[in-house]
Amino acid sequence: MRLTIISGLSGAGKSVALHTLEDEGYYCIDNLPNSMLVDLAKKMSQDSSNYENVAVGIDARGEIDLLSQFQSTLAQVSSLGVETQVVFLDAQDDTLVTRFSETRRKHPLSRSGAPLEAAIVAERAMLTGVEQCSDVRIDTTNLNLHQLREVMRKRVIGLNRSPVNVLLQSFGFKHGPPYGTDFIFDVRCLPNPYWSAPLRPLTGQDQPVAEFLEQHDLVNRMVDDISNFFINWTPVFEAENRAYLTVSVGCTGGRHRSVYVVEKVRQRIKSKIDQISVKHREIS
Repeated sequence: MRLTIISGLSGAGKSVALHTLEDEGYYCIDNLPNSMLVDLAKKMSQDSSNYENVAVGIDARGEIDLLSQFQSTLAQVSSLGVETQVVFLDAQDDTLVTRFSETRRKHPLSRSGAPLEAAIVAERAMLTGVEQCSDVRIDTTNLNLHQLREVMRKRVIGLNRSPVNVLLQSFGFKHGPPYGTDFIFDVRCLPNPYWSAPLRPLTGQDQPVAEFLEQHDLVNRMVDDISNFFINWTPVFEAENRAYLTVSVGCTGGRHRSVYVVEKVRQRIKSKIDQISVKHREIS
């Protein structure tokens, strides 16, 4: 059991950090009162199967007076057999001022009328005890959203970049384009087996159709180009923490050319892409 506590300055990226953990299967609670940490730890120790990895956000939005007791609260949690990890997010004051000025959000300590700069200084002082207990400190001054997610995955979760889940599907344009696709390749320019009477009732998964299409250099060039698209661009999507990528290949009826191309592309890229699935919409 592990309880990961996300804390730090407002505007430093705590929400992004917590959402990153949630995407990795953590049970997440934002803005948990400090006084409830021990009760949460008891619940975790009693039901470890459902609360194996829990993450909570604790900051200056609530129970400010109890932040000074954070170290003793953390000791109580550890005594219950719950492993703790405190992640503290920080950024330079001028960066925090810029971030708040670019949004409509108010700093939680400036609602009483205090200037933003003064609220940041006050919050930093309040969180001194939490920062001293931190196991991981992340300075987000020069990090964008995607970079912070990557830092969280490596330093907090201990994971390398997750592979993107690729769906490669064939379809027929005469039945309408697929919904929710990211990229569409149109292969109606390729020779059509439909016009051969013996091949018409078959599909691109059948050997006679494959033999017909393999005779044409244009078909092989199309397979090469689509395969290279995956090989060259999938790592880029993974670097941006993209979870899913749907690529559709379409011909007229969705039974011959597009099916064949999808199957050939899968063969070419399956050793280079970890998570790939194939769907043939018109023959499923």
